[in-house]
Parts: sequence; C-alpha cells; structure tokens
Amino acid sequence: MISRRNLLRATALGAISSTALTELGGRALAQSFPARPVRWVVPYPPGGATDIVARIVGAYLTESLGQQVVIENRPGAGNNLGTEAVVNAAPDGHTFLLVNPANAINATLYKKLSFNYLKDTIQVAGIIRVPNVMEVHPSVPAKTVAEFIAYAKANPGKINWATSGNGTSVHLSGELFKMMTGVELLHVPYRGSAPALTDMLAGNVHVMFDNLPPSLPHIKAGKLRALGVTTAQRSAALPDVPTVGETVAGYEASAFFGLAVPKGTPAAIVERLNRDVNAALKDPKVSARLADLGGIQIGGSPADFTKLVEGETAKWEKVIKVGKVTLE
Repeated sequence: MISRRNLLRATALGAISSTALTELGGRALAQSFPARPVRWVVPYPPGGATDIVARIVGAYLTESLGQQVVIENRPGAGNNLGTEAVVNAAPDGHTFLLVNPANAINATLYKKLSFNYLKDTIQVAGIIRVPNVMEVHPSVPAKTVAEFIAYAKANPGKINWATSGNGTSVHLSGELFKMMTGVELLHVPYRGSAPALTDMLAGNVHVMFDNLPPSLPHIKAGKLRALGVTTAQRSAALPDVPTVGETVAGYEASAFFGLAVPKGTPAAIVERLNRDVNAALKDPKVSARLADLGGIQIGGSPADFTKLVEGETAKWEKVIKVGKVTLE
C-alpha cells in the first residue's frame, strides 16, 4: 500500500518533472528560434501608420533574426480580426502582433470579444508614440488651446468636431478633451481620417484631433492651424506647437505602437525579441524613419510596455464610459 507521505512525494516529483520538462522545452524552442519566416500581423490595411511602423521595424528584425519577417495585413472588426489571429496562433515566437491604441480601446468599446487582450498576449516591447494634433480650420478665431476652450464655451454645440469614426483614437482624443474641459462639441464621425480631413480643409467642420502624419503637410502649408499636440511632450515635427497638456493639465492622448506575441511564448524568445526591438530603435536609419512619422520612441522592457498598455486600457475605459461612446 502506498503511504500518504510517498504519494505526496511522488506527486511533488511529478510536478517538478513537469515544470522542468516545460522549461527545457521552452529553452529548446528558444535555441532553435526562429526556425522559419515570421508573421507580423498588422490589423489594418497597407499604407497607414500602423502598417508603416511594422514595415520599418520588420526590415531590421529580418536582419537581426536571420529569417524573413513577413507583414500580414489582417484588417476588420476595428482591429479585432488581426488580434484574434495572433491570440490563436502557436506560442512559438513565429507570430507577432503590431499593438496599437485599438487594443486598449476595444477592451471596453466592444461588449463581446472572443479574447481578453491583456490576458491572452504577452507585451514584448513598445516602439513609438505618435501624437495626434488638435487642429482647427483657419476660419476658427482661436489661436491657442485656451482661446479655443473660451470660444467653445461661448458657442456650445455650434462647433463641428470631425473624427475618423466612433471609438478611434482620433475620436477618443476629443472625448478626453471634452471630459477634461467641459466644452460641448458637435461630433461628426467619418469613415476614416481622409474624408474627415477633406471636410476640414473645406471648412465644413471646425476642429479635429487627427493623427499627425496626414495633417502635417496641411499645417505647414497654412491650410490648417495646429493648436496643440496630444502627447505629454512636444513633437519634433512641430517644435513650436505646445502640447494640449500645457493648457489642460494632465491631458495626454496618443497613438502608441509596439510588439506582442501569444500567451505561452517562452520567456527566452520574449527577451530575445525585446532586445532586438530596442536595438532597432537605436539604429540610425530606423530611428530617422520613425521620427519622420512624428514618432517619440518608447523602448524599454516587456514589463514597461505591459504597464503602458494597462494604463491606456484603464484610461480609455473611463473615457468611453463617461462619454457614453458606442459603435453606433
């Protein structure tokens, strides 16, 4: 008869053996990584900022990993289709996700998701933050954020506010501004940033919190007036434009980009990818191209990026609930 002591000892040894085997398997997988080309899933069509960031850093990773990093565009369902594809992929380091603000926003915006982003992925490294820019049509008399707030409060509900669609970072940047200043703006959602920007240039709408890259040429040409950038620090692309936070204390809203992998990916692979992403950010060519997007580098450890995404998720949850933001 097996005594209780022997049974407990056997159970403990079995658990230790299972853990050891898992660790050995993870190390073996890490040592052979990458064994084939890597997929980097971008949950948007080609050509946008999300896609461009992946292609810039992906080219560097192709060299550092010694295997081709293939950019796979998987648009649909507001970023969720691409994210779901990565969540369900084998956790062997051969499938990446280009993380972006929608991963933090959708956790609250969508009532039913087949995954829990923070629980089902591992955050590897942050890449860059890209400011949105608070801009107005030249017909708007405000020259500063403070003047705009005063103008909006004097004209409640009369200012047309353009966004790239419900629940986008462009939309929620404005919702956060409304929440923190108490101004009333008439929301005019478009199907994407391009048509919204077209109507901004025509003067059909008055204010927008657009991604910086597409608006930058129009600002420099004097066709739009930049009042502030939405990041915590000024943008090198518009060094004379203050941050919104210089007027509205604590305001920060930006598009962030990074790399994540499926839950269960071995720690050694996560650490390897983190080192490579940080090395890419130090590469002069990569750094210069990201700077051309108006990007502010993030970098840091997996824990740093996890904290960032957790913070963004909590922030946008509050904005969505206070602003009663829906997809309709």
